[in-house]
Amino acid sequence: MARSRTPKFDASEVITNEIIRIIERGVLPWRKPWTAGGSSRPLRVGGEPYQGVNNFLLTMRTVMAGHSSPFWMTLPQANALDAKVRKGEKSSVVVYYGQSRKDAGDKDDRSDGDDRSEEAHIFRFQKSYRVFNACQIEGLPDSFFPDPEPVLEHPPSEPIPHMQAFFDAIDITTVFTGTEAYYLPPVDKVYMPFITRFQDPRNFYGVWAHELAHATKAPHRLNRDFGFSKFGNTSYAREEIVAELTSVFLGQTLGFTAHTLEMNAAYLHNWLRVLRSDKGAIFKHAADAQRACDYLIARSEVGRAGRSAEAA
Repeated sequence: MARSRTPKFDASEVITNEIIRIIERGVLPWRKPWTAGGSSRPLRVGGEPYQGVNNFLLTMRTVMAGHSSPFWMTLPQANALDAKVRKGEKSSVVVYYGQSRKDAGDKDDRSDGDDRSEEAHIFRFQKSYRVFNACQIEGLPDSFFPDPEPVLEHPPSEPIPHMQAFFDAIDITTVFTGTEAYYLPPVDKVYMPFITRFQDPRNFYGVWAHELAHATKAPHRLNRDFGFSKFGNTSYAREEIVAELTSVFLGQTLGFTAHTLEMNAAYLHNWLRVLRSDKGAIFKHAADAQRACDYLIARSEVGRAGRSAEAA
């Protein structure tokens, strides 16, 4: 009798199903304002911030679990610090990417003496590992539990200086008018309502980040293209996910959370449609969003550096 095989662990499927279950409840936990131990991003055991999809995943899990530490580590890393994971604590799956080189084969063994050079192929692969938050571990040094930073209050409907300076320096034209927020590709402009329409100014910057993220898809910028896009189709939904995650990542740097003017069943359906049809989508689009975030940060830095030079 043949023995049944244990199904191979599929990190992409497990993580995607986790996100689907959360969204089906009608919530996007990564939109909640949060910091853990003074950090707006999850940190590796050595203090380096996570990037891309792991940043997104651990942000979501930190918010949902209410962890007060930003630090995450593997079981061996905890053991190396003479610490112990509490009994019954559940780990979180994260992923990493690597690449391997494989040669096409040996030289041709042909009588005409024509030796062809070997061709090498680079294969990218995804692997997963499990981590625990410092709050799940006993015996860690106090440095893994930094004090929280005070929550800053901002006057309603007024600009937040460091956020305003960041966005003003980006060389993508924004027109302030009306009540809708959108990016219009034919004229390469972002359209935004005035900040006075937002009670919480952080929501204004969350929406602005979302629309600027769409602008990064232009051919002369990051040239991101998911095919013909119209409201409600899959290409449209994929781009919406990228813009959402870009706003998450940028907000961690500046101090706002992702936000859109529309948060309804149709918006959640966009996520569910893509995730259910492609278990690798969240990984691909988190990488797209990280590139968009990095692009906007770089453009803002260039813009501010240029203004400083002009003023000198």
